[in-house]
Amino acid sequence: MNVKELQKKAVEVRKGALDIIYRAGAGHIGGTLSSADVITALFYEIMRYDPKNPALADRDRFILSKGHCIEGYLYALADCGFFPKEELKTFCQFGTRLIGHPNRDVPGIEMNTGALGHGLSCGCGMAKAGKLDHKDYRVFVLMGDGEINEGSVWEAAMFAASHKLDNLYAILDRNRLQISGCTEDVLRLEPLKKKWQDFGFYVREVDGNNMQELLDAFAELDKVTGQPKLLFMNTVKGKGISFMENNPPWHHAIPNQEQYEKATAELAFQAKELK
Repeated sequence: MNVKELQKKAVEVRKGALDIIYRAGAGHIGGTLSSADVITALFYEIMRYDPKNPALADRDRFILSKGHCIEGYLYALADCGFFPKEELKTFCQFGTRLIGHPNRDVPGIEMNTGALGHGLSCGCGMAKAGKLDHKDYRVFVLMGDGEINEGSVWEAAMFAASHKLDNLYAILDRNRLQISGCTEDVLRLEPLKKKWQDFGFYVREVDGNNMQELLDAFAELDKVTGQPKLLFMNTVKGKGISFMENNPPWHHAIPNQEQYEKATAELAFQAKELK
């Protein structure tokens, strides 16, 4: 896909996530919308995988460490052919495998997440295994900025740098909001970029809602050897839906019919503008 096609797909991923959440009456929309662009870049352009063979040994691995922001991820998996799109209508319904967090019963999902702070540690294990097995796959781990309050993230960061895991791509969704409010009010994180650099990561900072910047950054990170990488994404929580953007209650608020229709109209306008 070219950049405009990927931008259109990102709008589609946002609309798919909105539909999933509205239909189920459950979900986490704010962080799903802020990370929709990187999900699109990864699954429609960057990553190597085969939806007909999800266990392909040489596939790139993706871990959604901020597991509550699953709706865009599920939409992308279904759209890419891992499971039927019709199944998305069962999200959070009784007996479904599409629960509110990643679940390995779903093809394309590498690990169960939702208890925050575990994804990078498991990503380190996958990346180290790739090194030991002389495989060239990459491991992408998407984290939330509120999530890195967890000490296990920093233990994993030390491990990754110590073992020179240059096949590990940590991705930080820096939207500056978490369930309790602004990240700097809950537990101060800054100077955050410098912290990751001091822990031994090669850090590339981007506008995480800019598709061209994302593609350029991944191309740069692919050339880095001898150290793990961090894609530091400055994003807008609720991106793409005006009344949700930078609005803390939309961490997990559910739109009513009027709000759903307004959001749908805004996304439809964005899609039309990209034609």
